[in-house]
Amino acid sequence: MTTTPVLTEPEWVDRLPAWGRDFYDYVSFLWEEGVFGLSYGEMLSAIAIILISLMIRGLFARTVVRAISKAASGTRTNLDDALVKTISEPLKIVPVIVGVYIAVQIVDLPDDLQTFADRIVRSMVAISVFWTLNRAVGAFSFLFTGLRETLSGAIVDWLVKTLQVLFLIIGAAAVLEIWTIPIGPIIAGLGVFGIAVGLGAQDLFKNLIAGILILTEKRFQPGEWIAVDGICEGTVEKINFRSTLIRRFDKSPMYVPNSKLSDNAVTNFSRMTHRRIKWVVGVEYRTTVEQLKYIRDEIEAYLWSNSDFAKPPATALFVRVDTFNASSIDFLIYTFTNTTNWGEWLELKEKLALEIMDIIEKAGTGFAFPSRTVYMQQQDPPEIMSPPDLSPRVERARLEKLAYEKASGMDSDDSE
Repeated sequence: MTTTPVLTEPEWVDRLPAWGRDFYDYVSFLWEEGVFGLSYGEMLSAIAIILISLMIRGLFARTVVRAISKAASGTRTNLDDALVKTISEPLKIVPVIVGVYIAVQIVDLPDDLQTFADRIVRSMVAISVFWTLNRAVGAFSFLFTGLRETLSGAIVDWLVKTLQVLFLIIGAAAVLEIWTIPIGPIIAGLGVFGIAVGLGAQDLFKNLIAGILILTEKRFQPGEWIAVDGICEGTVEKINFRSTLIRRFDKSPMYVPNSKLSDNAVTNFSRMTHRRIKWVVGVEYRTTVEQLKYIRDEIEAYLWSNSDFAKPPATALFVRVDTFNASSIDFLIYTFTNTTNWGEWLELKEKLALEIMDIIEKAGTGFAFPSRTVYMQQQDPPEIMSPPDLSPRVERARLEKLAYEKASGMDSDDSE
């Protein structure tokens, strides 16, 4: 129970007339009476302390951070930088906590208000501690370098986010415990609510599980160039819980649900070991056999002698006369470059194209193009042409065929 202190009135009050003394006594009574059992003097003092703490909180944080940075300036590790990043924001609440605590101590609060004020101070301390831990997980994430190499960067980022959310949940539970609010019924209610939400948010959980599978299988990482059949093609920027941000080649962002990336075939171009060149080059039908052999050998020699192109057994390398087309005799050129960089690959293709043109020109022939030849002749009887004699290999092949048929028990009529 509070008692009103007895104050000695100043001498100048005795000199006031009666109405002046009455007014002074009335104001003094109101000042000491106050509200909620607190005098206005105590209230103003407490408010002044809290306001001062709010004004100096930024200066206090900067001063402490500057002192820590100066003390750790000689170190080569990243620990001091992470420490500064961690405490820079939570430090701003420390002067406020101190100010509230001092304000609570200088006033004479009733028991119920004193309990309420103590809980406020304890809640502020709990919030500052778990806030600092939440920031520490992100600031000290560089300590997970080994995990990044073992697992993947995206999985570590998810782990960091999970730890941050966990600290927030624990901090909220600690504050509820301070205010004597039972946590069990809240958890049970959240469980029922989670079931209801889960039934209506199946796509959300499907995408979440798909994201976990993507990270576990290491299909792609941020910064890699991928193509998803029927969906998109571009560079992966960020793998989120529900979707993945892919920057297309026109620089527009595309948010693709993780389930689309999990259910469809994904081509990861960034993990190519070589880039392929597959060309069909056609030459004119007037090209002789010797010219065809010259072109084939020269192109093949260029590919084998150039270190920019991969060689067997790492990759295949073919230069062959492949097809008799409608208007051309076609070469198949099949090779791979050692570089996977798109710009360098285009440059090598250009050099190869120029070299092929030079080889065909030196061979004395030319590139074929779609054409039609029309023969004009008089209405004379057609000239009877006798075919040349068969080569010896035809007779050898006929004899080998007869021997095979005889050995297999077939006569000539059945074979025909």
